[in-house]
Order: sequence, then C-alpha cells, then structure tokens
Amino acid sequence: MADYLRILAIVGPTAVGKTAYGIRAALEQNGEVISADSRQVYRGLDLGTGKVTYSEMQGVPHHLIDVCEPEVQFTVHDFVRLGRAAIDDIRARGKLPIVVGGTGLYVDALLGRVPLNAPPVDPTLRERLSRYSDDELRAELSVRNPILYAQTDRANRRRVQRALEIALSETKPVPVEHPPYSVTWVGLTLPREALKERILKRLDERLAVGMLDEARTLHAAGLSFERMENLGLEYRFMARHLMGQLSYEDMRAQLGTEIFKYAKRQLTWFKRNGEIRWDVPPTGPGQV
Repeated sequence: MADYLRILAIVGPTAVGKTAYGIRAALEQNGEVISADSRQVYRGLDLGTGKVTYSEMQGVPHHLIDVCEPEVQFTVHDFVRLGRAAIDDIRARGKLPIVVGGTGLYVDALLGRVPLNAPPVDPTLRERLSRYSDDELRAELSVRNPILYAQTDRANRRRVQRALEIALSETKPVPVEHPPYSVTWVGLTLPREALKERILKRLDERLAVGMLDEARTLHAAGLSFERMENLGLEYRFMARHLMGQLSYEDMRAQLGTEIFKYAKRQLTWFKRNGEIRWDVPPTGPGQV
C-alpha cells in the first residue's frame, strides 16, 4: 500500500509503558499520537486514568485526549469518527499517525479489524435479562460466548448484560468496510509477576500524588457516584471509598486486584491479533 496509508499501532496491557514508547516512536519518526483509551477521552479524569502530562509529551501532539465531559457517554462510534479524522489530519501534514492505547475495541474498530454495528437492542430480551442476578448474567455469558466473557468488565452489570444481549442475538453484526490502512502492530507486555508489580507501584504513585483528591473534586463538581461507578476501575473503587463502603486499605487492595484482572483481559483481546509483533520486555521503538 502507499506510504500515505501507513500507521503504527502500539498496544498492550495497562502500566506496561505504552505512553513513553509511543512518544519515543513519535520523536524518532516524525509522528503524532492518537490515544486509544476509553476513559482518557474525558476531561478531568487525569490521575485515575494515568493520562499523559504536558511535560511528558515532550512536544509530541496527542489526539483524542480531553474531548468529552465525564457526564456524557462517549461511544466507540464517537472514537472512530474522531480518530479517523485525526488520522487524516496527521497524514495531511506529512506525519506518521501512531495509535497508542489499551482499549482493544477502540483500536480494532478504528483500524478496521472489527465491525461497528452491534445488534440492536431487543426490548423483550433486555426486560428478561433485567431479572437475572449479576452472577446469573456472568454465568450465562461465560457459556454463550467465552471470548466475549473474557473481554467484558464483569463488575459492570450494564456491560455484562449488553454483552449477553449480543451473544444471544440472532442478528449478525453488519461488517464495515476496512479502511485502507497499512498498520504495523507492536505489542508491549511483561512477565506476569513483573506486570503485577508495575501495576501496584503505579497505583501507589498515583494515590500518593492525589488521585483520591481528584475523585473528591470531580464529585464536588457534580460527577455522581453512580457515574463514577460506571466509569470503572479507579473511579469505581474510589467512589465506594468516598461513600464509606470501603476502607482506604480495602480500596487499594481491591483496586490493585481488579487492575491486574483488567490487564489480563487486555492481553486476551490483543493476543487474537496475529499481526502484532510482541516486544517483551519493552525495549525501544526503532524504525518500523
């Protein structure tokens, strides 16, 4: 394919070093970064999402960060629309688009690996599933579609129920035309124990510099605890602590466990892509 279609994608689990790797690649190859993180699109969700700081960017432009208020539901369709516009803009200026992130669905939808059109909501099915307990929803999903089960945030009832609706639907998703991108895929990861250690260290660093204060500020500004629960991971457990449901120690312990589980789900997703060249442990981007 023509060079103007070339894209570099850097993927992998949380805390593995994708952000720094992507910035180095951008500096070496005249590139700009498109962040593929489903929560870094929200303004104000900074420490809780591990959002890159202005100084860390080292002058490299970053796209699709801080594009939406946290009260608003940002969808994969929104991401693809804005992400492809960013790709066109970056290429028009003669630079290399570098997609960096761990939200597998966002990355694959943007680059044409998965269809966007999920089956429509079936009100009858939704009403029936609403009577299921959380455990029943998870058990049914694990039987109906083990891959989708592994990829879903199983602590989020709404997401589990929607995943089960898709698994049970007889309507097949409508394929979308693959965009004409020539993608070089690089995957970053670490051995299991090293990754777990990195996750816990990063969690403690963020807590030490005010991650919990960030959650308090967001709530004081009008972000409900219910919405924080739906935003997942850090915000879910910080909300539970702020509501008095968890002690600080329990919040930290449970959050560390859940982030590691999330990292394993990310790896499950990306391991399906046979085009990814895995860099273990992460070294440096080099020329791609």
